[in-house]
Amino acid sequence: MKYSSPVIRVMRREWNRIKSKWVLLMVTFVGPLIAFLLVMSIFSSNVPRNLPVAVVDMDNTSFSRTISRWTDATAIAAVDRSYISLEDARNAMEEGKVDAILHIPEGTERGILKGESSSVVLYLNNANVVKAGLMNSGIRKALSTLSGGIKLKKQLQQGRNQNEAMARIMPIKLNSVVLFNPFISYSYFLTLGLMPIILIVFTLLGTTHAIGTELLRGTGPQWLAAADGNIVFALVGKLLPYTFIFSLIAMMMNVILIQQLGLPVHGKMHIILVSEFLLILSYQFLAIFFLGLFSNLRLSLSIGSAYCMLALTYSGLTFPEFGMPAFGQAVAGIFPFTYWLKIFIGQTLRGEPAVYGIYPMYALMAFIALGIMFIPRLKHLLQNEHHWGKY
Repeated sequence: MKYSSPVIRVMRREWNRIKSKWVLLMVTFVGPLIAFLLVMSIFSSNVPRNLPVAVVDMDNTSFSRTISRWTDATAIAAVDRSYISLEDARNAMEEGKVDAILHIPEGTERGILKGESSSVVLYLNNANVVKAGLMNSGIRKALSTLSGGIKLKKQLQQGRNQNEAMARIMPIKLNSVVLFNPFISYSYFLTLGLMPIILIVFTLLGTTHAIGTELLRGTGPQWLAAADGNIVFALVGKLLPYTFIFSLIAMMMNVILIQQLGLPVHGKMHIILVSEFLLILSYQFLAIFFLGLFSNLRLSLSIGSAYCMLALTYSGLTFPEFGMPAFGQAVAGIFPFTYWLKIFIGQTLRGEPAVYGIYPMYALMAFIALGIMFIPRLKHLLQNEHHWGKY
């Protein structure tokens, strides 16, 4: 059966191109799937566990061994007591064998028995800030609990009851409540940024390649002829298969984040789905913008790659947007990912009212409008032989 609709003709033409070109198959199916599975396997443990800690025990007493056991009992640390000097432990840290050093100086137990204050020293490899911060928090908490137990025992020996003793040890009790990531999970933090970045990279580069190859090979007139010369029909027919594919990939991302990695959804799921659809469209129309602006496939792909990677840097996920200087905040506003992330975090971790997603959705529509403005320019490039073959 022969279809008369120009959109259907272009869609059939594009499906045939996708099936016959390994590059298009890679950017639409294989690449995103492999990348998602890789990220899921890396961060499936949610939080780091059993990081190697070298204990340099210069005291070698029952109390110093208790310190080692309490440190080892934390989920974050795996104690190694085989190091006999700080120099050996330092060399091990420089070689990457251990991530922290706990130094217990000589005379620690003797000082405690005399009622004096004794100190142990924790050295951290702060090259990985997140890992070092978690280790510092976990080990300090374990040693503070041990220290508190010693102080409590001393107060009880002086004849005070437990309530009085606790009031002297901890006159002010801090009740710390983590609102949006109570498990301090890597999955909530990193995968929430990495998987969407993978999605937009393949969306932007895949769409750029799909349209740009028409310009590169000079097949623009045939593409337009299949759409009866109407650039709008030509773009709708070409983009719809990719929109459908990337929407399925976005659904796969949601399943991995929510079902497999346990990301909570405290807001409205339909708002998340609408925002993801707008995110996909915004990056597809940005592909039109880049090609219309540069009229060169290779340059558009290169700039598109850098543009996607910078989106994660300025999104406010790793460093809050309100803490950036004015220039950084301005740069953050040129990425659709920044606005989508506000919607996604608001509807998953924070459970914000739906009204807070209206402005970011308007911003995503603005990027779509930017691409629409360059559609006449793209048609001119496709029809002008002077612009063909540029790679």
